[in-house]
Amino acid sequence: MTADVATGYAPVNGLNMYYENHGEGDPLVLLHGGIHGIRHFEALIPVLEKGRQVIAVELQGHGRTADVDRPLRYETMADDIAALIAHLGLERADVLGYSLGAGTALQLAIRHPGAVRRLIVVSQPIRRQGWYPEVLEGMNQMGPAVGEAMNQSPLAEIYPDVDWPALCTKLGDLLRQEYDWTDGVAAIKAPTLLVFADADAVRGAHIMEFWGVLGGGLRDAGLDGSGRPAAQLAIIPNATHYNVCDSPALATTVVAFLDASG
Repeated sequence: MTADVATGYAPVNGLNMYYENHGEGDPLVLLHGGIHGIRHFEALIPVLEKGRQVIAVELQGHGRTADVDRPLRYETMADDIAALIAHLGLERADVLGYSLGAGTALQLAIRHPGAVRRLIVVSQPIRRQGWYPEVLEGMNQMGPAVGEAMNQSPLAEIYPDVDWPALCTKLGDLLRQEYDWTDGVAAIKAPTLLVFADADAVRGAHIMEFWGVLGGGLRDAGLDGSGRPAAQLAIIPNATHYNVCDSPALATTVVAFLDASG
């Protein structure tokens, strides 16, 4: 990532939230996946910061944002991001979230629609059963033992301030919660791009279910495209849930969506 970056901490909802500013232009907030932090976007930020202000955030208990005495929940993390947008003096922002961050972005658009200009959801279902069964089983195993193992992982060197057992315990509790956001997602008005890997952890049938909630996949758009939905769907080739953010195709797809949406 570029060396010319402004960093800061924002006091939001009892958190001291770490964030970085890259580039100048229309604001785009990036929300990382579970366990990771901003470094997960190191292939994406240099592309996105050309012509826009990229605000990369580290969520509660992740990276350089210290944990506080409350559970991890998509709804409260969304409230944190809404408070951050207000703290930075922005009327609204484009928002890109990946996995855990995408769930947060969806809740942001549902709970604080005025804060979201355009929404990009990468590799996240709208209900818990959208994940493959083996992925759900992995979520069921998330807990303090995983956190202890994380203390010996390369990520512990990248993010040395994280309390890994505490984070993995809270993540496990969050990931075992059932949810179904179909009604809330159907009401989202912001221009939305859904992005999945062609070998994602989200079931292919659920990807189409999600797309259908936004009006996609229901009919032929016609020769002039007038029947297509306002939302867009992209499948990134030769990628998985775990490396989709490193794909040059993701960066190209996101830039094209943001540029075309005005």
